[in-house]
Amino acid sequence: MRRVLPWLWLGCLVVVAVHQWQFWRGARLDANVLALLPTEEQDALQHAAVERLSELGERRVVVLVGAPDAASARRAAAAAQQVLLTDASSLRGADERLPDPAALARALQPWRDRLLTSAQRNELATADAEAWSQRALAALYQLVPQPRMLPWVDDPLSLWPAWWAERAGVSRARPGDGGLMLEGEGRHWVVLNLDAVGKVFSVVGAQPLGERIAQARAAARAESDAAELLAAGVPLHAEAAAAQASHEVNTIGWGSLFAVLLLVWMTFRSLRPIVLVGLSLLAGCAVALSVTAVVFGQVHLLTLVFGASLVGVAEDYGFHWFAARQSQQHVTTAEVLRQLLPGLALALATSVVAYLALGLAPFPGLRQMAVFSAAGLTAAFLTVVLLFPAWDRRPIRPTAFSTRFSASLARWPHWRANAAGVAAAIMLLIVVVGGLMRLRSSDDLRQLHSAPPDLVLMQQRIGALLGLPSPAQFFLIEADEVESLLQREERLTARLDALVASGRIAGYQALTQWLPSAARQAEHARWTARLEGAAIAAVNAATGDTLVRPAFAANALTLADLQRSPVEFLSTRTWLGRHDGRDGSLVLLQGVEPAALAALAESAQGLQGVRFIDRSADISSVLARYRVGIGMLLAAGYVGVLLLLLWRYRKAAWRAWVPTLLGSLLTLAIFGWAGWPLQLFGVLALLLLLGMGVDYGIFLLEHPGDGSAWLAVALAGVSTLLAFGLLALSATPALHAFGLTMLLGELSIWLITPFLRPRPTISSTSAAAMH
Repeated sequence: MRRVLPWLWLGCLVVVAVHQWQFWRGARLDANVLALLPTEEQDALQHAAVERLSELGERRVVVLVGAPDAASARRAAAAAQQVLLTDASSLRGADERLPDPAALARALQPWRDRLLTSAQRNELATADAEAWSQRALAALYQLVPQPRMLPWVDDPLSLWPAWWAERAGVSRARPGDGGLMLEGEGRHWVVLNLDAVGKVFSVVGAQPLGERIAQARAAARAESDAAELLAAGVPLHAEAAAAQASHEVNTIGWGSLFAVLLLVWMTFRSLRPIVLVGLSLLAGCAVALSVTAVVFGQVHLLTLVFGASLVGVAEDYGFHWFAARQSQQHVTTAEVLRQLLPGLALALATSVVAYLALGLAPFPGLRQMAVFSAAGLTAAFLTVVLLFPAWDRRPIRPTAFSTRFSASLARWPHWRANAAGVAAAIMLLIVVVGGLMRLRSSDDLRQLHSAPPDLVLMQQRIGALLGLPSPAQFFLIEADEVESLLQREERLTARLDALVASGRIAGYQALTQWLPSAARQAEHARWTARLEGAAIAAVNAATGDTLVRPAFAANALTLADLQRSPVEFLSTRTWLGRHDGRDGSLVLLQGVEPAALAALAESAQGLQGVRFIDRSADISSVLARYRVGIGMLLAAGYVGVLLLLLWRYRKAAWRAWVPTLLGSLLTLAIFGWAGWPLQLFGVLALLLLLGMGVDYGIFLLEHPGDGSAWLAVALAGVSTLLAFGLLALSATPALHAFGLTMLLGELSIWLITPFLRPRPTISSTSAAAMH
């Protein structure tokens, strides 16, 4: 088997190499900034609502070109548009689907008597027929007639124009000579709606949308010095996230690799360890990437950023191998492997279990990171135990650096339960307790991703100028059938009208703005028939004419009627369809400020089938729940690891367990003293620390008093610190918190472990001296 297994593992690596070649040709990389969010906390309707909101803006890039006057804005927009649409493989003009307004009006005209604005409804409910007849008669004979959409007899009370004006008020942009235009911030703006071509969240090479926007901005300013170009959209955020992740992969990955190889050279002064350790790292990263791609279908860029720190962990096994070979030059490789295998296997098991524990949370990105890291560590371990004994045949001479460092273990003091030791323990306890008392938590959604400030600012300005609905807060309405749903939505919009009137929100978009319930339509039809009939009778009496009110549709306007009409794409975008036997719809909100959230939540209270969804608050709540849950899992994990160590080391188990516990508590105390909040990803890092931190104690217990084991532990600790230290520099808040926790925890554990190492026995001291 010693001859067969290495060949089998080499065959596996060849298969992985072929897969890597195919993978990078297709580059199935995912840059979805929402990939870390939980996906299992929603019912079918809420999931459909989130999907609908994502579809509305997944590919859309909105560009506003503004100037002090309309003519300059149109010229600047034309120049910018020419640049933006130069390459149709990345951007193209969006399908605006803007039919003739007259066609829209004709489509709904048969139900004109049933469609009223909120203000008209309030007026007509208690209107005096004679007063309205006089108003209609005065309007008919005034010198400057009001604009009308229909002949007088077809709309004697002139209700139709106001209803369409309210529908048009959903968007502040209006068709003009240069396309869609609006005014705001003291400027005239031309709106350019574009669609990103290809898969929005996947990165294949470079997607220079940002560069194209910059070129368009320069072209607009060349046409008009006062021109300004704003751009926003999910594709721009995805591209920025991909660029940031690519930079961090290079920084963390190559930085860790350089540091590891430098340590190898300083310690062993031979190319063979560099080549073989590099091979174990290459095998670990390649297998990790292939396994992740096979399991999940694609690899998230944040997984690559996190996985780049694997370089600082996977080399531990190679360090232990060459440190043992250097100190035991006359021992066979089979004997060296026999000595190292129990400790290496136990260290791998604790680390893999810790990494896989990350996948217990329902975060797709974390599950990828867990599988990536566990597979990578296992591959590096197999490379060392299966290939190193066959390929590392010549002994390695000790170097001055390795000799001095190995001997330093003897000078490292042991902790004793004397006056000095007890005083040090009390001081450490005071520091830990004081920090823990100051520790606070944070579950802010923004810890998952940090968008470039300029993109955020432009997104906010464009949202305010266009009056775009908020994708983070909305109402979800559900019912067993459509009529009940419409009635529930009407009860909600009556409350929202009060918030609009008080200025708490700017407006809303709802299905019932286009499709009132059948009960409400019947009510409107009775009111308009009474008042319009009286108005026509008054005109006939005054003029001697025989005008007749036109006939309207006998049946109420239905959802099917809307879906067959030209206004379908405008009126049914908030309709979710039927899911799990329930019909659903959305009410989208415009101009939502944080101060209005409480009032919006209160608006849904007491309304059956109506839910206020605040996605930011919901996700933060999920983060908090899993932070607490995984904290409890962490406590259980400490008990489990202690039992495992007791099985192997009996009474000495505490020497490998206590340093990890103290290091984790000291890390939390540092967070408390520094005022840094504890996040979910910090707790996940503590879970990983539990699996990795005990490795140092395990190796010192396996080889008491052995300087080579101490050398390997020190090298592994330094490389791990460098890897996670670089991860702490990540601009992604989640990865920064994870890396910072790992950095402080690893440093604390690495410094505490030697103090609690066992005293070497006479036999082990003699053996170490002979080595």
